[in-house]
Amino acid sequence: MTTFDALAAWQRSPSVELRREPFGALAYDFVTRRLSFLKAPSLVRLVELLGSSSSAAAALDRAGIPDDERERHLVSLAALARTGVITRRVTQEAS
Repeated sequence: MTTFDALAAWQRSPSVELRREPFGALAYDFVTRRLSFLKAPSLVRLVELLGSSSSAAAALDRAGIPDDERERHLVSLAALARTGVITRRVTQEAS
């Protein structure tokens, strides 16, 4: 099993749209036609913050995820990465 790199920059895949629901959200990939369920509003907020955060760890901080819930959210992010809902973001380093 691959370990999720929380220090890397991540984003919601460009082909994935989120539809908020009372339980969290539906994530639909328009390329693969795969439907995924994000079963917690805090996970939805985290995924939304990934693209504007320097890393997944920074997104966890910005989303206000408590320390005792971080491991569970990292496991969820790893699953979302495996299914292509989120992808690594290429960052530009200053020259």
